[in-house]
Amino acid sequence: MTKMEGRRDPRSGMCHTIAILSALTADLLCSSTVHAQSELPPVTVDSSTPKRKPQATSGAPQRRAQAQPARRAAQPPPMPTRAERAAAEAAVLDAAKLNYRAMPSATTLRSGASPLDAAQSVNVVPAQVIKDQLPRNLDDALANISGVTQTNTLAGTQDAVMRRGFGDNRDGSIMRNGMPLVQGRSLTAAVESVEVLKGPASLLYGIMDPGGIVNTISKRPELYQHGSVTLLGSAYANDKTGADGTVDVTGPIGDGGLAYRFIGYGVSEDYWRNFGRHREMLVAPSLAWYGDMTTVQLTYEHREFISPFDRGTAFVNGAPLAIPATRRLDEPYNNMWGQSDLVQASVEQRLNEDWKLTAAYSYNTETYSANQLRITSIDATTGAETRSNDGTWGSLSRVSYGTSYLQGGFWIGGMRNEVLVGGDAQYRTIYRQDLIRQKVSTFNIYNPVYGLIQPGTTISATDSDQTDKLGTYSLFLQDTLHLTDKLALVGGVRYMDYEQIAGRGRPFKANTDVAADKVLPLGGAILKLSDQLSLYASYTQSLKPNSTIAPLSGGVVLGSSIAPEEGTAWEAGFKFDLDKRLSGTVAVYDIAKRNVLVSQTNASNVVEYTTAGKARSRGAELDVTGKLSDHWSMIGSYGYTDARVTEDPVYAGKRLQNVALDTASLYLVYDFGTALPGQLRLGGGARYVGDRAGDAANSFVLPSFVVADLFATYETRHQNLPVIYQLNVKNLFDNVYYPSAVSALNVAVGDARRVSLSATVKF
Repeated sequence: MTKMEGRRDPRSGMCHTIAILSALTADLLCSSTVHAQSELPPVTVDSSTPKRKPQATSGAPQRRAQAQPARRAAQPPPMPTRAERAAAEAAVLDAAKLNYRAMPSATTLRSGASPLDAAQSVNVVPAQVIKDQLPRNLDDALANISGVTQTNTLAGTQDAVMRRGFGDNRDGSIMRNGMPLVQGRSLTAAVESVEVLKGPASLLYGIMDPGGIVNTISKRPELYQHGSVTLLGSAYANDKTGADGTVDVTGPIGDGGLAYRFIGYGVSEDYWRNFGRHREMLVAPSLAWYGDMTTVQLTYEHREFISPFDRGTAFVNGAPLAIPATRRLDEPYNNMWGQSDLVQASVEQRLNEDWKLTAAYSYNTETYSANQLRITSIDATTGAETRSNDGTWGSLSRVSYGTSYLQGGFWIGGMRNEVLVGGDAQYRTIYRQDLIRQKVSTFNIYNPVYGLIQPGTTISATDSDQTDKLGTYSLFLQDTLHLTDKLALVGGVRYMDYEQIAGRGRPFKANTDVAADKVLPLGGAILKLSDQLSLYASYTQSLKPNSTIAPLSGGVVLGSSIAPEEGTAWEAGFKFDLDKRLSGTVAVYDIAKRNVLVSQTNASNVVEYTTAGKARSRGAELDVTGKLSDHWSMIGSYGYTDARVTEDPVYAGKRLQNVALDTASLYLVYDFGTALPGQLRLGGGARYVGDRAGDAANSFVLPSFVVADLFATYETRHQNLPVIYQLNVKNLFDNVYYPSAVSALNVAVGDARRVSLSATVKF
């Protein structure tokens, strides 16, 4: 992304704001969960009473008479305004964020509990990491998190990540403020940070793969006036350039706790391969009201985009084609274009010191069309490539979601119970209207000639009207029982009723028609060794119906008699938060997934479909982020993920596609502080992804890769306004790498070296 904010200079505030800042520092930095986006903490500023001087022995009456008016004029300093308190709080938060302090949002675990008091792993990509690294998409940002790899991005147009060995695009696992999204790219200019809840998350989020969920956190309106404007220029090799700009303004409306924020973003940039251009526009206004007991949030995002639809390269005989990495195998008209809209509203009502009620609603929709000329075969000797001139017109994805939950605590028998109880409902539709299928002439990959054909126009009736509708209704309960000050037990249950219909064709034929219900449990234990270290263990479950849009052999329809995919996971580890500076998680886990749909031919030569397939993922993870010293900050991870098919007539023993056995990342930042006239920060790091199976049959392997990045920021002042210059270099050594594959003829190619320079003016 292209928006950057440097540290705020506390010297620019009023004198009593500085006093507030010093009072808040101890309070906020010692808080394990910072509610930067909800209620403001109470702040009291006590004025000191001046000591009386001893009376003089001569001329006292006259001097006393002269002194009395001065004493009467001395008044205590005025109480800070709401805006001044907000500015002071933000200054403390900015200092913590600058040091990569991981501060999880309450929306991920549906509570404001410290991560040390949770029985599952929650890993955070903090706001400052996103500002420093400028990730291009969600996959890029999650390179900082253990056990995460890229999967099928639909030719570079969708967020798609494997978490602990499981996941896909459009799998319902990408959230905004704890509510599901359907839009292809979720890391917009309106996102502040990213969090990953690892392992089965169905207790809180319903139908889900067992790898976990990714929660993107919005920037919120703030109660003091400030803003920034950023302009950025970028360049790849071969004169591939681009520019983008961001406006971010927020502040109070009146003095009653109402605040606004407006974020605008635009980009126009050459694609790094031999043709293509990415253009995008975003407007994101939001409002918030911060009352004494109530917080109301209302956000809206509108995004328009056109992006290259690039299916990458191909592997033949286990090796990539011997052509330049910049050479595309499709045509310049291969693009996706469309728009998305997101509306979210939430209300938090604090009932008393112990109980809080939350209600939230989200509506997200995206429409798009795409030209998708794709490879069907390649002769690596002659260079002859056959292609299908495909496309998708009139796609519509939308999700409507509402939730309400009560969170609080009470005592029974001298033991504290922290309870979360609530319900949610979701209705999701994925629809593709017209599917284009058209044959074209061959193409030579060694001597390409582009522009000889036009986009396809032949609509395939049997492939069109692809529809997938899912509705769920759920109630959930979770209780954390504190047996002692050190030991707590966690128990929970979700009752879920769901129905799904999916199919395609004109006339439409349903190939999935399911209606069922399910009860999913959760259990765990937490042992607090100290305020800085806790041990935890948990048992969790997940559920996802077996479904297909495409017809199955013999006209089989997946109905309620076909069991859903179910995941169970055991996890244990420890979490630390050392002096509120350096935090992290060490975890080991074992996830088993059963009832995977399997096809096999029986003795009568008839294809049968059963839920006989099983897969499992076992691994260990380490994630650390925070401040190493007064000058050094870091974020790092290591993940070991052994994910395999355990039962299947064809794929038993095979590694799961796009899952690396080893992943690692390390990013270090050095802050020179006040050693220079301005504020200079230098940082860099690298990520490693081990080799991965390129397809389900493990017929080829994507090789391991290392990608290094670096950045530098320098903050100075111009006409009393802070100005920040930032240089970023992505893929420093211009390595050619392959982050994911759909098949041997559809292998994504990682971005080439990109250099960007930006300037941000803050006001």
